[in-house]
Amino acid sequence: MPFTIDTARNIFPNTLSADAVPATIARYAQLSAEDQLALIWFAYLEMGKTITIAAPGAANMQFAEATMNEIKQMSFAQQSQVMCDLANRADTPICRTYASWSANIKLGFWYQLGKWMEEGIVAPIPQGYQLSANAAAVLQAIRNLESGQQITVLRNAVVDMGYDPNKMGDYKRISEPVVVPKEISERTQVKIEGVENPTVLSYMNNMNANDFDALIELFTPDGALQPPFQRPIVGRDAVLRFLREECQNLKLMPERGVIEPAEDDFTQIKVTGKVQTPWFGAAVGMNMAWRFLLNPEGKIFFVAIDLLASPKELLNLAR
Repeated sequence: MPFTIDTARNIFPNTLSADAVPATIARYAQLSAEDQLALIWFAYLEMGKTITIAAPGAANMQFAEATMNEIKQMSFAQQSQVMCDLANRADTPICRTYASWSANIKLGFWYQLGKWMEEGIVAPIPQGYQLSANAAAVLQAIRNLESGQQITVLRNAVVDMGYDPNKMGDYKRISEPVVVPKEISERTQVKIEGVENPTVLSYMNNMNANDFDALIELFTPDGALQPPFQRPIVGRDAVLRFLREECQNLKLMPERGVIEPAEDDFTQIKVTGKVQTPWFGAAVGMNMAWRFLLNPEGKIFFVAIDLLASPKELLNLAR
């Protein structure tokens, strides 16, 4: 029978993703707003000792500048209320503005708040503040994760704040400008042990070059991309928007893979390797798997990106 998006998700079922990440995010979501904010602050301080967080570029932050300046002029009590409102997903003008931002702008917003807390410009966590027992347990769970998994937990924690965009009706999505693709002469070509499929190699090379217009042409019109711990994004227009908003300046470093025939003359390919993000640079390589399902014409019908449970999963290419 023909593949559907749901059946495609089941290819290479033995791939072990980092289930501790969504479990930790779920535990975080159950905390009070005060504990959520304090935990982010404590984690931010701890990560700063082991992981260098890159400063956001000016282009990323120009869209948040008005909101940042508004918060900067508030009293400490008002600033604390804004942050609690964001954690509580309240219906306020700032929470609605925040909800319209791309993930990178939200990350830049919290990065700047963290710097201003250190400088005493924004209300800090009260001196001597003690996390609740539940919050302390979540912080310990984050400590126990690998660095790439820690990043994913903290990223999702702040990205999910603000008013629920599903309740906002029509609104303008705000994201940073799309970067210009690298010149052909500046592009490098990946090599994948065990995989010479031109579609998969082009996917990796175009992603590394920020050439999303060329990348989307590799997909079928109804093709889908499933980011880690999310539902599939279906259709070229939706996938292209995700690539432009979420995938700029990634560095994909695939290492090895396996190719297998599938039903209806489809081909399934699994590749494992690492990904570096512009926010954390070369210091952190997240262990990833890509599970491709190609149609008989070699187009991508489905690709799932998995954050792996452990480095040893890089060697797990079995079905």
